[in-house]
Amino acid sequence: MSQTLDKTPTDPTPAPRRAPGSARERQVSDFTNLTQRVQDAGLMRRAYGYYWSKMIGLTAAGLALAVVFVLVGDTWWQMVTAVVLALLLTQIAFLGHDAAHRQIFVSGKWNEWVSLVIINLFAGMGLGWWQRKHNKHHAAPNKVDADPDIEPGVLVWTPEDASARKTRLTRWLATKQGWFFFPLLLLEGVNLHVQGIKRAVGREKVKRRWVELSFITVRLVSYVALVFYILPPGKAAAFIGVQLAVFGLYMGLAFAPNHIGMPIVPPDVKIDFLRRQVLMSRNVSGGRWVDTFMGGLNYQVEHHLFPSMARPNLRKVAPAVRAHCEELGVRYTETTLAQSLRAVHDYVNRVGRGGLDVWACPLAVQYRV
Repeated sequence: MSQTLDKTPTDPTPAPRRAPGSARERQVSDFTNLTQRVQDAGLMRRAYGYYWSKMIGLTAAGLALAVVFVLVGDTWWQMVTAVVLALLLTQIAFLGHDAAHRQIFVSGKWNEWVSLVIINLFAGMGLGWWQRKHNKHHAAPNKVDADPDIEPGVLVWTPEDASARKTRLTRWLATKQGWFFFPLLLLEGVNLHVQGIKRAVGREKVKRRWVELSFITVRLVSYVALVFYILPPGKAAAFIGVQLAVFGLYMGLAFAPNHIGMPIVPPDVKIDFLRRQVLMSRNVSGGRWVDTFMGGLNYQVEHHLFPSMARPNLRKVAPAVRAHCEELGVRYTETTLAQSLRAVHDYVNRVGRGGLDVWACPLAVQYRV
């Protein structure tokens, strides 16, 4: 998937060829045919111009914002600067996501170091924690006991987890979780930083542990020192609070629509790769502004099928993927951003009340082990 192709991009939309054999063999062939057509169309090529402009542009924007922060000085108008910084850091985090998926360079080492610089040094989070968790999610999206994104915590994602709540208070909170889901995202920025640090200083093996710790320390210490140097303690604390809250909310709004409210797969069900990625993912329509706002994550189906595909090519491959799914009779889900957020709210609220049936369909029955 990661090699650079020399062929000129073409339209990858011819009807897929159906292979003979067993159902399982045909389902493997379903994705193989699509992959071949995508590669032949040149859509696995790297987008060096796009990514270099992103890296240089976002770095320059960050430096410019730091200068503005210093020049503006002691004023409550710095809360506006905090909001702008949060938006900028989220866009930087999207770039780190692409590097961690090896979308930017052919070289794995280049991608790794770019992701370390972007995620740890620029954003102040931990690559090791995020990458381990995210890789497990990609391997089995929305599968119980396999996808860490649906493990029970403050929120529950399955009726079984809701019914397992022990106290009257936690059971009541589960029934209302749809209403405080979005406010909780205001704390997600803090959680992302804390989890990254915990992983980096924990006992589990972490590749380039000292690089991660050094980058995170430099980022967080210099950031806090600059803010408290320019602003008095009260305003400085408010600045950091606003920045973290908006950052967490923005990250949550970009990631929540991708899978929440899509089918939950029981632990004893095995599904072929194409259907596993398509049926559990939701695309978000809306044009270029949504592409920018969500960092390309609005093409979640295509991203899950081709995780190393450069972000600009996701829009180009989407029509072919949709046509391929229609040919196979595989449901391809796409909604507007507003519809997706409503679906997230409704699902979280419904599952907390226990009013959600366990997902079952002929495909699940066929692959139940």
